[in-house]
Amino acid sequence: MPTGRDLRRSRHRRLNALIHAGWDWICRHGATGPDDRLAERFGAFGQGSCLCFPTGAIFGERWIRIGVDTLVGPNVALTAGMVPGQEMVTDPVVRIGDRCMIGRGSHVIGHFSIEIGDDVHTGPYVYITDQNHGYENPDEVVHTQWPHDVPVAIGRGSWLGTGVVILPGTTLGENTVVAAGAVVRGTFPDRCVIGGVPAKILRHYVPGTGWIDGPPALEG
Repeated sequence: MPTGRDLRRSRHRRLNALIHAGWDWICRHGATGPDDRLAERFGAFGQGSCLCFPTGAIFGERWIRIGVDTLVGPNVALTAGMVPGQEMVTDPVVRIGDRCMIGRGSHVIGHFSIEIGDDVHTGPYVYITDQNHGYENPDEVVHTQWPHDVPVAIGRGSWLGTGVVILPGTTLGENTVVAAGAVVRGTFPDRCVIGGVPAKILRHYVPGTGWIDGPPALEG
């Protein structure tokens, strides 16, 4: 005869299975495709693309364009502007290319121009922004100082590892790899590996020679 402990264990197993089945159903049907109402609010939402459920903060969709066959992971924040309903001075503010994958928990926070090229993949919890607060007056509260917007561009075919932070003014060349945890600002060429805080070139590719440690030699 089943004991009280056996009955509790059996009840827990059934509830556990029911809860997980329900959550799987919610995530499957909560995901947003190009034919859904949320997708209609975007400046563009390509065929075959998907916003996984649950989403993070999403607003300013009118100024965000997503290419075809792009997957945006769960809990990803996609925003244009500081608050919902803000009128922007550029269009698009955020453009994510074709066949991209934005890892779970990442943030793409645009105010002026963030261009993510085709075939860019990121690990989870990547942060990309084109705006920072100013700090011209050290005696003034930082968050009240006027922010600076500087465009960001991530070259096609690049890979950003877990926890990468892309700061305003960053331009990454094509097929660039950014090591996990790097904090990136500045311009970097095609076909290189960068990492560190602040990020520096660790390896670069020279056609006909192969991979070389360190940054390219300066000419002249």
